[in-house]
Amino acid sequence: MRNCQKKVLVIDDEAAIRDNVCRFLELEGYLAVGAADGAKGIAEALRSPPDLVLCDLMMPGMDGFGVLTRLRAEPATAAVPFIFLTASAVPENATTGFKLGANEYITKPFSLPVLCTVIAQRLGLES
Repeated sequence: MRNCQKKVLVIDDEAAIRDNVCRFLELEGYLAVGAADGAKGIAEALRSPPDLVLCDLMMPGMDGFGVLTRLRAEPATAAVPFIFLTASAVPENATTGFKLGANEYITKPFSLPVLCTVIAQRLGLES
């Protein structure tokens, strides 16, 4: 268990996925905060900038591309590592995400230990 208390913002419109990822991250020692949609995620990130963002791509209202674009435009969140966690395995979506500034693109279903390793690497907690 990591006792880092790094804050990870999990933005996903599917409550079961969001809650499970948050619970897993908390067991790993992270402070996990969930947001049910893009607008709520942006509001949370700007209110209290996280150390890392996990974001679904396909959500009602504002999609993950919109969230990433908005967070990259804000000084407080411009450099925060951003990981897409999505069911979309369409190569063009990954390419677009990287062009907009995403750091990783992970497709669902995913392995929680692998997700944890990627997060730790992005936060500089593991080499």
